[in-house]
Amino acid sequence: MSKYWSRGIAGLEAYVPGEQPQGTGWIKLNSNENPYPPSPRVIEAIKAAAEGGLRLYPDPDCMRLREAIAAHFGLSREEVFAGNGSDEILAFAFAAFFDQDEPLLFPDITYSFYPVYARFFRLRFETIPVSEDFGIPVEKFLRANGGVIISNPNAPTSLFLPLREVRRILEHNLAIGKVVVLDEAYIDFGGDSAAGLVGEYPNLLVVQTLSKSRSLAGLRVGFAVGQRDLVEGLERVKSSFNSYTLDRLALAGAVEAMNDEGHFRETREKIIATRDRVARELEGLGFSVLDSKTNFLLIGHPRAHASSLYRGLRENKILVRYFDRPRIDDRLRVSVGTDAEMDAFLDAVRKLVM
Repeated sequence: MSKYWSRGIAGLEAYVPGEQPQGTGWIKLNSNENPYPPSPRVIEAIKAAAEGGLRLYPDPDCMRLREAIAAHFGLSREEVFAGNGSDEILAFAFAAFFDQDEPLLFPDITYSFYPVYARFFRLRFETIPVSEDFGIPVEKFLRANGGVIISNPNAPTSLFLPLREVRRILEHNLAIGKVVVLDEAYIDFGGDSAAGLVGEYPNLLVVQTLSKSRSLAGLRVGFAVGQRDLVEGLERVKSSFNSYTLDRLALAGAVEAMNDEGHFRETREKIIATRDRVARELEGLGFSVLDSKTNFLLIGHPRAHASSLYRGLRENKILVRYFDRPRIDDRLRVSVGTDAEMDAFLDAVRKLVM
């Protein structure tokens, strides 16, 4: 701790991202990245943008990208916000929509950035315990609150909350005048997006990312969809920090990633098929595997503790994610890689649990 730090940051506990290994030979299954490259059209667009004017500022309003996203969802571009990864947009949402008179609500086992943001913006919050089977108890969210944020499908549990249950929370919060943010980072791997509900619910903000299903983790592009006054709220926060959140290369690549629907569907289906195969094989080895609607699996084994499995896999240069937190410290989160990567993972796991 430095004497020069503000009181605001002195007590912060920052988010810890997945390890980014140095050197070669690693199988990286710890950050939920897409194992396949982006569309070739993305690469060509980035090259053209690099050659065409990096000396100039990018479009601060991200109009071409917003139009591409709007076309994908059948919305107007005024109902779309684009930003530097979904994490940045989530931070803007915390600043724009969550009040301090009542506590913000989110599950106790969820994306660990939520409490970081809440503390950073000095927001009261309460965590709602998930059930024994890691489901989200919707009825416990139907109370006074300063807003609700839910990761759907939830991370790191991988479980999807059906839209009929999401509607219950939306209806309740509509009645009390509070915003519901749905963080749909993994929605393309098996869930139904709530983006189609935007027209019905003025209090709904849906946040997605191009990092996972569209293979652009390295470009940092995210977006949100919601009615116009919510988008305007995000724009006010953004323009109070940085007018140019997406550079020319990211904008060009993201537009083509949204437009190349064929590449998106092909890689997504490959990941889903690999995920389901690996889940079956892990269950055959005695693992408990939650029903994943994401590009990762949350697994546990009755005879091998997650921490020892994590260390054993790391010794084999295979990185997975271990959370040393109550209720999930006996499980590992494993990103879905290529078939070859997952076969290597399965071979290593067999040796560790047999």
